[in-house]
Amino acid sequence: MIAIVKESATNDQLQHFVKWIEGRGFRTNVSRGENETVVGIIGDTTQIDPFLLESMDIIETVRRVSEPFKKANRKFHPEDTIVDCGHGVKIGGGNFQVMAGPCSVEGKNLIEIARCVKDAGATMLRGGAYKPRTSPYSYQGMGEKGLDLLLEASAELDMPIVTEVMDPRDVQLFVDKKIDVMQIGARNAQNFSLLKEVGKTKTPILLKRGMSGTIDELLMAAEYIMSEGNENVILCERGIRTFETRTRNTFDVNAIPVLHHLSHLPVVGDPSHSTGYTRYVRPAAYAATAAGADGLEIEVHNCPQEAWSDGAQALTPAQFADAMKRIALIREAVTADLDKE
Repeated sequence: MIAIVKESATNDQLQHFVKWIEGRGFRTNVSRGENETVVGIIGDTTQIDPFLLESMDIIETVRRVSEPFKKANRKFHPEDTIVDCGHGVKIGGGNFQVMAGPCSVEGKNLIEIARCVKDAGATMLRGGAYKPRTSPYSYQGMGEKGLDLLLEASAELDMPIVTEVMDPRDVQLFVDKKIDVMQIGARNAQNFSLLKEVGKTKTPILLKRGMSGTIDELLMAAEYIMSEGNENVILCERGIRTFETRTRNTFDVNAIPVLHHLSHLPVVGDPSHSTGYTRYVRPAAYAATAAGADGLEIEVHNCPQEAWSDGAQALTPAQFADAMKRIALIREAVTADLDKE
């Protein structure tokens, strides 16, 4: 249930109302936007008479919310959330960012790749130090050493880093090393212990949709994180598993506007894992941009044929630079204010 507060309400009245609601065993989420203030009431709201609330001087109207995700719901938080990823980089609310870099951190070539993607316009460096792989015999990542290489590149280039955490026991290590953005991969999208653990931090979380997950399941995964206190969540559409075999996954571009409609959280598109083939990555990136994504996560490698993982879907620095120019043009088109022209 949400209660929309009248513009004339004072801060004291609002605090008194929140205290009154919480005194009855409910949790609240207060969202102050430019045009209105919304109080989200979380709990078994069947026990609340909406007409009683609407009779109060400070309440404009009351609406019931049927969706189970409350904190991630746009009805509770009408304004777009802007997530601060560090180094002056923010995403959401009109702030568009591109995260680029190799699938796996491999060594000294990381800084070379990082320089290339930054020169092309990327604002965040992505790279995997811990790699979830289908086969236990596949390369599993450099681990803590890989994190240190990412941090060195971040310090040299003043770029926030995005890297995946796989185990609840490693979350504190990521926090201690001051990793800018922790990524939850598709295979861990419903690892509830991990979601709760990252929820106890304040570190921004890039949450990927599960390979067979519905949109509602993605939002409920975000709810797990947010319910623990961490509201710095970025949603990521990375393709879902369907009966189609010509691409690695099926890129659900529909999900981008749907998520924006349902949630206030930033939404990122991942055209690399969605398609699985270099030749399709750029068109999928353009589609995500045109659909209103707040950012993109793209794999880039200086020598894809020698990449330790996922070389088949990595762009070369030259291909990435070309893509960034075209992405900028698409962004200009979709954000233009035609009424002023």
